[in-house]
Amino acid sequence: MAGAAIARSGQRLAGVAGVRRGGPRTGFVGGRAAAAGWNRPEPGGEVQYCAELVRKRDYEGFLCSLLLPAESRTSAFALRAFNVELAQIKDSISQKTTGLMRMQFWRDTVEGIYCDNPPHQPIATELWRAVKRHNLTKMWFMKIIDEREKNLDDKAYRNIQELEKYAENTQSALLYLTLEMLGVRDVHADHAASHIGKAQGIVTCLRATPYHCTRQKVFLPMDICMLHGVSQEDFIRGKQEKNVRDVIYDIASQAHIHLEHVALDDYLCNVRKVDFNIFHPSLQRKSTLLPLHLYIRSWKKIY
Repeated sequence: MAGAAIARSGQRLAGVAGVRRGGPRTGFVGGRAAAAGWNRPEPGGEVQYCAELVRKRDYEGFLCSLLLPAESRTSAFALRAFNVELAQIKDSISQKTTGLMRMQFWRDTVEGIYCDNPPHQPIATELWRAVKRHNLTKMWFMKIIDEREKNLDDKAYRNIQELEKYAENTQSALLYLTLEMLGVRDVHADHAASHIGKAQGIVTCLRATPYHCTRQKVFLPMDICMLHGVSQEDFIRGKQEKNVRDVIYDIASQAHIHLEHVALDDYLCNVRKVDFNIFHPSLQRKSTLLPLHLYIRSWKKIY
């Protein structure tokens, strides 16, 4: 959602990596395909593959991508599909070694893209086209991979700053690439992208908490939990006492420090309405009016 929020704002000044002439290599071996965890689409179906993956796994990002200029839409789907693919690795593995293999696959893939020799994989093919079309900076792809790899350790964030760093190197990095894709160049937009990405990362952590609790895991910052005398077990058991809600309040407040009025504010407003009860059923439902709200905000140029 933040991609639409900053699409008109601006972009960082950064060096751009070049690519050589050529095309995707076709000799993609089964072992690497298995490590990446993907099914090959029909010939020419890479765009549809990316769009469908984003629609299923990042619905809000899908809607925001639809609001982008037509010439940038396919590249936006490729960027978000790349992000989804990396994000779901952690939840789809039983051993860290498997996760490391998949991360290495994507690291090698990005290297191949910038050598103009990507593997014949749908997301890789579309990323290669996006890099050639928009001169996207390699560093941001690598930051996303590196940070996602560190996160495979399955440990709670020690403090809110650690969560913000993770968000900066994943969500904000994705926004920097989106700005590059849109050809927006402005230091103020870069600053906005950083704050929006951090806020988005915090909100994502909050929204995912009920799901993680069903898997006996809690990733909320430990320092804030300790401040209110709340244990991980309290969240896993779904407790809703005031001190548990106070933890959510403090974390949500940190997101508000980074932004006031973008689409992410909808979730923060809703969690406030239920007195910061992270387990309230209303927070788990998808808003049927979200497409209309996004369209109206886009038309009014307010986010």
